[in-house]
Amino acid sequence: MDKRNFIKTSLTGLAFAPLSFSALQNLLEAHESNTPSELAGNEDFWAEVRKGYRLNKEYINLENGYYCVAPKKILEAYQEHVQQINLEGSHYLRTKWHHNRKKTTARLAELLGASEGQVIMTRNTTESLDLVISGLEWQPGDEAVWSVHDYGAMQDQFRLMERRYGINNKVVQVPIHPASDEEIVETYRRAINDKTRLLMICHMINITGHVLPVRKICDMAHDQGVEVMVDGAHTFAHLDFNIEELNCDYFGTSLHKWLSAPIGSGLLYVRKEKIAQLHPIFATRGRDKGDIHRLNHMGTHPPAIEMAIDNAMDYYAQLGAERKETRLRFLQEYWTSKVRNMPGVEIFTPKESHRACAIATVGLKNMTPGEFSKKLMDDYGIWTVPINNNGIQGCRITPNIYTSTKELDAFIEAVSKLNS
Repeated sequence: MDKRNFIKTSLTGLAFAPLSFSALQNLLEAHESNTPSELAGNEDFWAEVRKGYRLNKEYINLENGYYCVAPKKILEAYQEHVQQINLEGSHYLRTKWHHNRKKTTARLAELLGASEGQVIMTRNTTESLDLVISGLEWQPGDEAVWSVHDYGAMQDQFRLMERRYGINNKVVQVPIHPASDEEIVETYRRAINDKTRLLMICHMINITGHVLPVRKICDMAHDQGVEVMVDGAHTFAHLDFNIEELNCDYFGTSLHKWLSAPIGSGLLYVRKEKIAQLHPIFATRGRDKGDIHRLNHMGTHPPAIEMAIDNAMDYYAQLGAERKETRLRFLQEYWTSKVRNMPGVEIFTPKESHRACAIATVGLKNMTPGEFSKKLMDDYGIWTVPINNNGIQGCRITPNIYTSTKELDAFIEAVSKLNS
């Protein structure tokens, strides 16, 4: 769906009232004549947005890819939910919890562009995708195709399936700076044969920020009878997209990343006709094979996290998907454009705007990723994460909407000095 209209269509009939972000609303109304592109570099506007966050003043946080700090209002709502659960005890769990979960799940599905019966809430991307990898009925000799730059937890799960069921894993390497979409599609096409059961791809590669042409890859794989599972850990509430546009069979994401929900929240999408073929990890009673909710029976778990997901969706809807994506891409291109051509500096993220957004990775030829990361923190008070993975050697830089260009200028200056 059009996420700019999400708030208009999804807040009616909620189990609890939507959270009011009055300061943000007033700010947006004051700039209602400005397009997302016009606002992307408006530092006064984003400085006002920044006031809605409580940030650690001891360092500049350029590592939002692991976990996005939530706005204060979302954090406060989450804390209130914890107190509510503690006050109501089992009465809430027995009389309200399941009804509210259904409302929140339906809303997540709508935001994704799916039907309610295709989505479940999980705890993170790893759990979401491992439910699929473990849930398929693998036969000896079946093949799975994935990339050397895919997330390690899913790689480990495929290797577990290799040991347990005798499947074969084919590992490819996606070009870092592709000449075209077709080069990427062909990389996967060459690995597929009549034994291929599942292809795993990233929507956005976590260590480089490279956005892959998911629809073209899925169309190619489906033409050869292969299912596609998409790791969308970094794209939900980051890129403005509809799941139907991707044409994938499975999609997993973490809501504590770009949606800014509490840690321990995720989502799994399964195409309707694929649900029945998946086996749950934990058994559940009374559910039809086509009911996606049989896949995530996990016993009693913290309901306050799920309640706060709604509040995070309120904030995202109010801010606007296009406005957010445009700001994030502006921040990445702001700093990469200034260091990309420096001698001794290597950017491991494509230059083309449609191939990246907030995340990019930069390396220095005169030091290891670990040394680079340590010096940034120790000498300049800039928090990043080192990446040393199959040819990607540098620091992953991930600003958030509250990041200022002044902070990025400090990072640019640090890169220049450390590179000398």
